[in-house]
Amino acid sequence: MSKIEAGITGIQGFLPEYRLTNDELSTMVETTDEWIMQRIGIRERRILKEGATSDMGTEAVKGLLEKTGTLPEEIDLLICATITSDYSFPSTANLISDKAGLNNIMSFDISAACSGFIYGLQTAAAFVQSGQYKKVILVGADMMSSITDYSDRTTCPLFGDAAAAVLLEPVEEGLGVRDSILQSDGSGVHHLKMKSGGSLRPPSHETVDNREHFVYQEGQAVFKVAVSKMADVSVEIMEKNGLSPEELTWLVPHQANMRIIEAVARRMGIPKEKVMINIEKYGNTTAATIPLCLWEWESQLKKGDNIILSAFGGGFTWGSIYLKWAYDAESE
Repeated sequence: MSKIEAGITGIQGFLPEYRLTNDELSTMVETTDEWIMQRIGIRERRILKEGATSDMGTEAVKGLLEKTGTLPEEIDLLICATITSDYSFPSTANLISDKAGLNNIMSFDISAACSGFIYGLQTAAAFVQSGQYKKVILVGADMMSSITDYSDRTTCPLFGDAAAAVLLEPVEEGLGVRDSILQSDGSGVHHLKMKSGGSLRPPSHETVDNREHFVYQEGQAVFKVAVSKMADVSVEIMEKNGLSPEELTWLVPHQANMRIIEAVARRMGIPKEKVMINIEKYGNTTAATIPLCLWEWESQLKKGDNIILSAFGGGFTWGSIYLKWAYDAESE
């Protein structure tokens, strides 16, 4: 019996309407458009004014089902990659499944911060490859505005809100998810975390007064590790699979910082024309950045394209996935 392969067969994104520009941000905190563009490369980001992460994820899933002509009852499993869940429990995946009419299916969340989508993609692919499930939806969704301190000039320019969903199904041999390298280092907690809100430091008057329920990041330390880890793991997966820069169709990096993206591409020997970049429009939407890129570039993707996904996030978590694109968008 031949091995079952798992590939992305459809993708849909969701973006809130409200645009928070650098100029508006400069009225909230001491910063400028020039400062943000030079250091990060973000000009604006989308902000969800009403609702929660599950609402964005639900819109992406509903759009995906309609776009692919898939009935809710055909879906076997839904996974949501997020660090901004609606509640501590139940999982956001449970809520999305309910709102999208996916009844009585297995659903759960994955928490790997900015690496959430690639962690989720390998997990979803494994369920399909096992033969247990035929149609699996993976959602990458984060409402980062809900955990962003808009009085902190070092972090508030970074983040935006968005969601994107992909459908994974069995595909013909040679296409789909081909390989992955996923890693972590828990000692990174000191450099990137939310200080309070978990079992170690439950919410209290003190933690709220100290503004400890927002993203905390030591920018320089995170930048250095992110560049080295994303670059190294992306080169490693290329070498492992005998891929030359010329054979690679697209690099899809996590959209955290333009300088990180450029450094990773240089290390891989990839020209900018082969790198998907939309950070200027949306900022860092955490688990949604990579699928948002795939959604925006979908019309340019061809069946058999060699694509590398690369991410680095809090945890620390990082990794890379090599996949062969499974369909031509024009024929769908």
